[in-house]
Amino acid sequence: MVHTAIIIDDILKARDFLKRDLNSFCPQIEVIGEAEGVLTGLKAIKKLRPDIVFLDINMKDGSGFDILELLDEIHFKVIFTTASDAHAIKAFKFSAVDYLLKPIDVDELTKAVEKAIAQGKADGQKQVDLLRDSVSNTEKMEKIALHTAEKIHICELSDIIRCESSVNYTTFYFEDQHKVLVTKTLKFYDQLLSSSGFLRTHQSHLINLVHVKEFIKGDGGYILMNDSSNIPVSARKRAEVVQVISGLK
Repeated sequence: MVHTAIIIDDILKARDFLKRDLNSFCPQIEVIGEAEGVLTGLKAIKKLRPDIVFLDINMKDGSGFDILELLDEIHFKVIFTTASDAHAIKAFKFSAVDYLLKPIDVDELTKAVEKAIAQGKADGQKQVDLLRDSVSNTEKMEKIALHTAEKIHICELSDIIRCESSVNYTTFYFEDQHKVLVTKTLKFYDQLLSSSGFLRTHQSHLINLVHVKEFIKGDGGYILMNDSSNIPVSARKRAEVVQVISGLK
């Protein structure tokens, strides 16, 4: 099955390179249009109604985010293309919206395309809404999007009690006792959530400090969480954990 796409980027060479790579490595994608800015991009989206939009962030007449703000509905999957922008990339990770760093790596391109096709259009609006919030304030995130095989879960960070790793998977445990299994490593979430009140206590465990009940010093040390789970503390992490928990109010 062929899926339609448009490319919105103010640099002609960037559009040409991306179109070439899509033609060569993503035969399931048909590029049906191009645009060089916000206004022309809006017209192309409304006229052509593509399945996927490859969207540059910074353009001469505005940003890719401006296009999303001006649309009444998001009826397509968005794959952002961007130069290295730490602020935007953190927002993408929280909202689980795909992005490609320029110059675009072919392997990353094919993965992003396969993921967009597999997800279809479901939950695209929720992801974009979360992205808008994340872009405006990456210092104090309140929600995160978690991908599973079935759906995209938009979750409040305050509802997450802890995360536990299993090889390349991570299980999120929530206050209401439900669980969500995602196909990303604990290391990924440690890097993403460490500035949002989460602490890595062990190779396999990441906890939300809001839900810490007690630190038990005996038996090598472990943490009792509000859901009554006991979380081990590795010898390497013990000093850091004691210091952080001692400072909690």
